[in-house]
Amino acid sequence: MWVPTEQEKYGVVLANFRGLVQYGLPLEIGDTVQILEKCEGWYRGFIIKNPTTKGIFPSCYIHLKNAHIKNKGQFETVIPMEDSVITEMTVTLRDWGIMWKQLYVRNEGDLFHRLWHVMNEILELRQQVLVGHLTHDSMSNIKQHITARLDWGNEQLGLDLVPRREFSMVDPDEISVTELYQLMERRHRRKELPGQASMHHLFVQVKGLMSASLGEELEVFLFIYDSRDSRPISERFVVRLNKQGVPSALEKAERQCTLFVDLGSSDLRKDVYVVAHIIRIGRMVAGEKKSVSNVQYRRPFGCAIISIADLLTVDSKDDHLLKVYSCNMETEWYQIHDSIIRKVSSRYSLVGSNAGLSMSLQLLHGDMEQIRKDYMRLFTRNISITKRLGFSDIIMPGEIRNDLYITLEKGEFEKGGKSVARNVEVSVHVLGADGQIQKDVLCAGSGELGVEQHHSFVLYHSNSPRWSEQIKLPIPMDLFRGLHVRFEFRHCSTKEKGEKKIFGFSFVPLMQENGSILPDRTHELLVHKCEDATYFQDVARYLKLPYSKTNTPGNNQPARNSKESFWITSFLCSTKLTQNGDILDLLKWRTHPEKIADCLSKLKDIDGTEIVKFLQDTLDTLFGILDQSAQRYGLKVFDCLVHIINLLQDSKFQQFKPVMDTYIESHFAGALSYRELIKLLKWYIDRIIDAEHHEQIQQVLKAAEYIFKYIVQSRRLYVGATGGQGEEEFRCSVHELFKSVHLFLSHQSKGVSPITHTQAVFLRSFPTVCCELLKVFLVREVAVLAHDTLGSLPVMAHTDCPLQAVKLQCIAKTVESPLYTNQECRCVVLPVILQHLQVHMQEQRDLVMCAHILTGMLSVITKDGTVSQRGQECVASEEVNIIMDSMSGVLLRTILEVTNCPQPAGTALRLQYQDVTGEFVACLLTLLRLLSDKDYQRFLSRFSSKDELMAFLLQLFTVFEILIRPDMFPKDWTVMQLVTSNVIITSLLYLSDALKKNFLNEKFDFKVWESYFYLAVVFINQQCLQLEKFPPSKRKKVLEKYGDMRVMVGCEILSMWQSLEEHKLNFIPVMIGLFLEATLVPQADLRNVLIPIFHDMMDCELSRSGNFKQVEAKLIDKLDSLMSEGKGDETYKELFNNIIPLFGPYPSLLKKIESETWRESGVSLITTVTRLMERLLDYRDCMKIGDVDGKNIGGPVNLLNFYKTELNKEEMYIRYIHKLYDLHFKAQNYTEAAYTLLLYDELLEWTERPLREFLGYPLQSEWQRKECLHLTIIHNFDRGKCWENCIILCRELANQYEAYYDYRNLSKMRMMEASLYDKIMNQQRLEPEFFRIGFYGKKFPFFLRNKEFVCRGNDYERLEAFQQRMLSEFPHAIAMQHANPPEQTILQAEAQYLQIYAVSPVPEGQDVLQRDGVPNNIKSFYKVNHIWKFRYDRPFHKGTKDKENEFKSLWVERTTLTLAQSLPGISRWFEVDKRDLVEMSPLANATEVIENKNLQLRTLIAQCQTRQMQNSNPLTMCLNGVIDAAVNGGLARYQEAFFAKDYIENHPQDGDKITRLRELMFEQAHILEYGLAVHEKYVSLDMRPLHKKLVDQFHMMRSSLGLQEPMVRRGSKTPPPYSVYERNNLRRATPLPHSLSVPPSADPSGLPPKPHLNRSHRLHSEPRQRTVPRKVSQL
Repeated sequence: MWVPTEQEKYGVVLANFRGLVQYGLPLEIGDTVQILEKCEGWYRGFIIKNPTTKGIFPSCYIHLKNAHIKNKGQFETVIPMEDSVITEMTVTLRDWGIMWKQLYVRNEGDLFHRLWHVMNEILELRQQVLVGHLTHDSMSNIKQHITARLDWGNEQLGLDLVPRREFSMVDPDEISVTELYQLMERRHRRKELPGQASMHHLFVQVKGLMSASLGEELEVFLFIYDSRDSRPISERFVVRLNKQGVPSALEKAERQCTLFVDLGSSDLRKDVYVVAHIIRIGRMVAGEKKSVSNVQYRRPFGCAIISIADLLTVDSKDDHLLKVYSCNMETEWYQIHDSIIRKVSSRYSLVGSNAGLSMSLQLLHGDMEQIRKDYMRLFTRNISITKRLGFSDIIMPGEIRNDLYITLEKGEFEKGGKSVARNVEVSVHVLGADGQIQKDVLCAGSGELGVEQHHSFVLYHSNSPRWSEQIKLPIPMDLFRGLHVRFEFRHCSTKEKGEKKIFGFSFVPLMQENGSILPDRTHELLVHKCEDATYFQDVARYLKLPYSKTNTPGNNQPARNSKESFWITSFLCSTKLTQNGDILDLLKWRTHPEKIADCLSKLKDIDGTEIVKFLQDTLDTLFGILDQSAQRYGLKVFDCLVHIINLLQDSKFQQFKPVMDTYIESHFAGALSYRELIKLLKWYIDRIIDAEHHEQIQQVLKAAEYIFKYIVQSRRLYVGATGGQGEEEFRCSVHELFKSVHLFLSHQSKGVSPITHTQAVFLRSFPTVCCELLKVFLVREVAVLAHDTLGSLPVMAHTDCPLQAVKLQCIAKTVESPLYTNQECRCVVLPVILQHLQVHMQEQRDLVMCAHILTGMLSVITKDGTVSQRGQECVASEEVNIIMDSMSGVLLRTILEVTNCPQPAGTALRLQYQDVTGEFVACLLTLLRLLSDKDYQRFLSRFSSKDELMAFLLQLFTVFEILIRPDMFPKDWTVMQLVTSNVIITSLLYLSDALKKNFLNEKFDFKVWESYFYLAVVFINQQCLQLEKFPPSKRKKVLEKYGDMRVMVGCEILSMWQSLEEHKLNFIPVMIGLFLEATLVPQADLRNVLIPIFHDMMDCELSRSGNFKQVEAKLIDKLDSLMSEGKGDETYKELFNNIIPLFGPYPSLLKKIESETWRESGVSLITTVTRLMERLLDYRDCMKIGDVDGKNIGGPVNLLNFYKTELNKEEMYIRYIHKLYDLHFKAQNYTEAAYTLLLYDELLEWTERPLREFLGYPLQSEWQRKECLHLTIIHNFDRGKCWENCIILCRELANQYEAYYDYRNLSKMRMMEASLYDKIMNQQRLEPEFFRIGFYGKKFPFFLRNKEFVCRGNDYERLEAFQQRMLSEFPHAIAMQHANPPEQTILQAEAQYLQIYAVSPVPEGQDVLQRDGVPNNIKSFYKVNHIWKFRYDRPFHKGTKDKENEFKSLWVERTTLTLAQSLPGISRWFEVDKRDLVEMSPLANATEVIENKNLQLRTLIAQCQTRQMQNSNPLTMCLNGVIDAAVNGGLARYQEAFFAKDYIENHPQDGDKITRLRELMFEQAHILEYGLAVHEKYVSLDMRPLHKKLVDQFHMMRSSLGLQEPMVRRGSKTPPPYSVYERNNLRRATPLPHSLSVPPSADPSGLPPKPHLNRSHRLHSEPRQRTVPRKVSQL
């Protein structure tokens, strides 16, 4: 027995199940199933992705998973109880899998492979998440990677943007619309504008010195140098290279790499460089003999530089080869990098053309914590960190640093009795007071371990050496006291011994007597003489000596030379030690109380870095002085406290705010300080209005937040110590303080004054002040203080007043503070906030901030409403009603004004514009979403008049229309669009009752109802609701959450329409187009709902006017425009069909109409509309094809003929004329384009009737437009080489110009006509081929189905090429291999069959073709133009076939095709209108063959005589073909077949035909003899042998015919006579037919006769007609 499942609701398929059992459901591995019932090892349910198909499957095939059941019962939904990221991955990968395969089909290989790699990566990450053995941080990192890849894939595939919070998808029903918008906008902004990092770091790896052949070890010192300020901005990094020029410790890669940290954005500029100084370690002079000295010296070698800016364009780590330069003079070594940067080329030279320093450099962006995460591999190898000289732009409180940098600048030394200057080396030691040398405290740079002695490099023979060599002293803080640095100077001899002899020393203590460290500056040290190192054994001996010239020398002067000096520069970077004595004096205030006033005065001048080092101690000192001597030092202490608080507002020190917060909470002990602080703060505030200078007051108010923190904490300490004494006193003092605040805030100044700025300063900190007061006062009491404070502000101020923007910022912070999130406080402050907000929005000022405030307010209310208990729901509803009453009108107006303004240029401004629009929209949607039914009723009832309600509804409907525009939100914001649609449909359902109640019957208002219906139809047509275009999974989600909102609105439209009753007539025919547009949506239920409206409209219109012409006209016009936009389908056509009842409970429209009394006219309308839709659908399908060919030309031709002949809609007819013209022009079918435009030309007359602007034509008279059309048509005929047609149009234009005496244009027209005659005679024209093509089968479009056409081929196109083209246009068609009529099975087949063969044109009534002497250039035109009939011959044998002579039984089936229109015309092909079939006997066939060949011969002979051909080759070929065929039995076969006695006796009725055949054969012999005579005259020398052969063969042929005598004298110029048949059958000339004119059987009227001029005589007894038409109407 099947039992509903309780727990087993959701599972994953483990193996494929074929489902071969009864009711079995086929499953594939990986499918997810929802289980409904179970029975003895079987489940019944469905696959999640296909819920409509249910069946049974074995339970052992399913792995059950925990799931949450929503809406338990018949319509329950299963939600897996797993990590939402896992769920999203699963669903997304399934959707991607389908689209990934489509990428392969579409040949998008690049995205196909990239997506494949990303999908595999996501699967690997999914496995790690499912295992669950990850730490919290690792899990967060993996989820971040997963969501980043999911977002990337969705963006690449054009899928929706997913709103997320902490990696999890957000349910839009569980958050407010404002929050949803912020999530979407934040993710969209992150995609468009990636954040700019404020901190940067440079990774450097030294790979070696290329092409270095020194044979000495090298040291490379790297540092970052600011050439603008001429100073290094980082310490140095050292890499040691071996004698081969590669790093010494190759196995330790970290020794070659460093990370220069804490570069600011201002450092990434072109004048900041990475500088490399290269020092060699070896002999004094490079290249000297080894025997000279074995001592190793550090000597300058070279320098290389690269600009930081050059690294900005490099995305990944890149290798650089830097050129190395040496200094021309060693005395300039200290500034070699500057010389290279400034390109002072006289000071340096290139070290070898191939030498270069190979380095890898990469800029990294972000703070160090992020860098450590992203580049973990670098830090696992213990890479050295090269620090900035000084602190970074932001100092972190926990940062510990204690580095002293000493730079050996220069020295001035005497020769010391030597003939040459000394080679000076400086040795550096750090010693304690006891003389012990400190170990590991000297570093040449990062990347090196500390040493106890450092040796400088040596400059050769220089008594004034300049080193500029930096040394780092990382000395622990507790060791600084008593340390000094000693610099020993030695002369380095270049002699063989290479000894280093000391000749002097200098020293400098690191800490001064008051505890301050050696100050940052350049120090000139004294050089004391010393010739023996034993002098240093007792350091006390020289520590008593002066170390610099600033020291006062003692009486007992040691031996020293006043001319010798040594300069160093010191720089301290320490978070604990200070160089400032004033801060130390302040901290020791109890020891020297007399210095308190002086120390407090100096505190403001102390550098902020020194203050934050001793922040807690300094604050303890200040509050200690305040408690002990408040009366004497209170104001100064207060000012110092303000200074320190404001110091922490600086971006450099803002990270120390938590340090001060910790101090206040944990270390502050001033329990009595609040009284003095309140008193001093009030003292400043009371003087604001009368004060002349506000700088100090503004500083005080800027620090108000922390002042109140101290006040509150002090009061709490006092309460804790005394048990709550002095409560009333404290309360009164605070209220008095705020009275002073309200007084100065309410002061209004004219223009911008210092008071205005002071007010703004206080408002910035006011919200945090209120938050602090919440710690000591009741919530409502603080809320009242906030209300009064905000209420004291002036509501209105002039536009430029800075107070307005700050006021809104203050309100925004208040909304974000606990003061607003608390519901009790919110009720108090809400009215005053709304008051200010409303004024600003009405004035359209600071809209960004207004939107931000409103968003925050509604987000808080929504959260409270979501988590609130039953007792608070009414409070939340009351708050929503207050906001709705106050803000709804101004919010709607703001949205309308903002959306109607043009978008500003520039990315930042445009994004800001989009933000403010989107935020206001989200606020409106949130408000409407929060309203209940009662809230709607209450809100709508508050409008005092019908006009106010109507204005509100019109505004709301207009805003709704804006919200559902496709450009309102980015295209991938489907979630936001669906939420918007859901809110709109809910509002429409509520507002429908208001419309019925207030705007029906005698209160009817057309405008409101029209706006309502328009909004509803636009809503139905919005793209985000077209579920048919969604993937199955997405469609299922939308239907589960919202249903099909289109059907809901459709039902509401029907309900509202039915309620109109007698007012329906007001919407006919205005609303027909709108409702038609709604029914074109391909949703069966929607069409089912809306179809009765058309019946209702027709009924109403019939009752009003007796017909429904208006309905018909509007229906047809709207159908055309909508279906041209791609709406509608074959199914929709059946709406108007009388066969298929489509609409469920409703019959089809036609069947419904049949039951009415007006059946006949209704059926006529539906039939017309159905036929129009057939043609519109065909036309739309044609336009989807990229190439312009017959298939998509046929659609417009069919449609324009329908508009003209059946609907008589001239405007639509003209529109499609021009659409067809554009298609032809694009395809370069210029002749067809001209014929198409001629259709419009025929509708116009030569009158002065004014015509409106239309289809690109300007406002002009009918005459002018017809002239313009004539010229355009002439131009197209000219390009199509139909010059004869151009001549007719030119003549008509010339007649008009002549009638108006416009001789200038007449002259141009005559010249144009003359040029056309020249083109006819001089330019070659190709004769096109014609093809008959049949389209058989039901799969062809309506206008082609089971029809046959004749097509005019392209230039040079033959049958094979045409067949190939047709098969490519119809790739699914089957080519028929015979010319027989198709069988009925083919006509009814669900397939496509093509039958193609060539046909010959049959010119009719063209007298010019029968005239002798007319050049072939002229005749060729009439052979292939204005052709109505075409012929196709199919030979077959009737009776017994004579193998010896097949001509006896060779019959011809001649098919003559008559077209509906002549070719060429408005299309390259036309349908066959009539088909005639005639069988020709063998005798008649032979007669025609010979007659045609005779005509061809005469034509070629005439052309050769008149020199119309370039050579005689065509005549040669024709003569050869005829004579050779006759010799080989051609004519003899005819004689044998038809001249035999048996044939004549058996066919007595053919006597005349036999005679005719004999005459033609003799005539052919005459023509051939004449042709040979002409050929002899014009044949070239190389063709003479062939000519002789032809003459011989001709004599043989003549003998076989019994003609022995010559018939034409050689050299005669008389052409052979026409046959009797030709003379008696000269046909009358007919005019050139137009594509839409009558067939040529009709005699054209109005052609004046013109005499024919003969060569022999000029006059004839009877005038003859011209062969060329003279009127445009005859084209």
